[in-house]
Amino acid sequence: MLRLRGISEAPLEGKKVLVRVDFNVPFKDGKVKDNSRIVAHKKTIDALLAGGARVTMVSHFGRPKGQVVPEMSLGQIREDAEKGLGHPVRFVPECVGPEVEAAVAAQKPGDLLLLENSRFHAEEQKNDPEFSKLLAKPFDLFVMDAFSASHRGDCTTEGVAHVLPAYAGFLIAREVEALERVKSDPEKPYVLVLGGAKVSDKIGVIEHMLDTADTILIGGGMAFTFLSVRGGTIGTSLYDAEHVDFAKDVLARAAAKGVKILLPTDVIAAAEIGDEVQCSVVPASSVPDGLMGLDIGPETATAFAAEIAKARTVLWNGPMGVFENKPFAAGSRAVAEALAAATAKGAFTVVGGGDTASAVKKFGLKDAMSHVSTGGGASLEYCEGKSLPGIAALEMK
Repeated sequence: MLRLRGISEAPLEGKKVLVRVDFNVPFKDGKVKDNSRIVAHKKTIDALLAGGARVTMVSHFGRPKGQVVPEMSLGQIREDAEKGLGHPVRFVPECVGPEVEAAVAAQKPGDLLLLENSRFHAEEQKNDPEFSKLLAKPFDLFVMDAFSASHRGDCTTEGVAHVLPAYAGFLIAREVEALERVKSDPEKPYVLVLGGAKVSDKIGVIEHMLDTADTILIGGGMAFTFLSVRGGTIGTSLYDAEHVDFAKDVLARAAAKGVKILLPTDVIAAAEIGDEVQCSVVPASSVPDGLMGLDIGPETATAFAAEIAKARTVLWNGPMGVFENKPFAAGSRAVAEALAAATAKGAFTVVGGGDTASAVKKFGLKDAMSHVSTGGGASLEYCEGKSLPGIAALEMK
């Protein structure tokens, strides 16, 4: 089992602590649309302040590509950070240099500092050692709490951890504990639910989980590549010609290992995506020309829910359809409700971040799961068995 240095082991009293948070939040028309990522850090921030530390937060925001882009300044979310964390937050319009050093030196107990977007500096994503030293200079300790950015080997996720004594925040610790449980030590029966658009996004997870899962349920756009292997017509549904051989191989290996793979038997089909489009339920293997499958159908949703009901462990990554549009949300909702019911009966259920996390939140079921990951790409890579740079730097050797 992976063991990390946690903040409970850190000497906090009077220490100046740099915390890597993920404040890369959905932002539109000058407003934060979802503050979940901000609030997710509250436990860590509260603990650091209660321990007597003087806390400064650093994050990226958008993709400024090493340039100063005012529309991507973290100063815009200072008030949201203050509300979400429940502490005063003062913004510093730089992340390295004399201005930061002066702000940290003048910091009062209980005040939080928020530094400017680290990606305004090109050195950040190059993991430049000298830039890591500049970031670390005003501080005594580093706490990594941004799981959703932990698969990036940047200065603020990994580099600083090699300059300062580094510890895992509570968010990181919680993510690792939950994902280790489904990746390495799942209670059986174990059901893996996969969706989303691309087969390529899930190759690593499928490869890793073929030796672990008892049942794999495949929905979303990626299902049609697997369905094509079994013949029939898929209309204009998503199709990944490059990975047909992989799909064929997975189906064969699963059969040889005794792993059950369930594909959709019916789908919701339409000519286009929208909220007011005409839809029909059609067999998944007979999608008419000109139509595309945009959600699993009711028969499939019932079958998937029945498999989930038998499980003691469930990992779900990828929605069953275009859940953002009402006509194609029922499949993802049915799976979310099945996970919630399984959780209530004692199963351990994990939702793997990204669009899947957005779906369960939209359906009002986020709190009904055992764990909803804050990281889409990070949770996928972790479940693939990859070493994430931002976490590897925190491991106890």
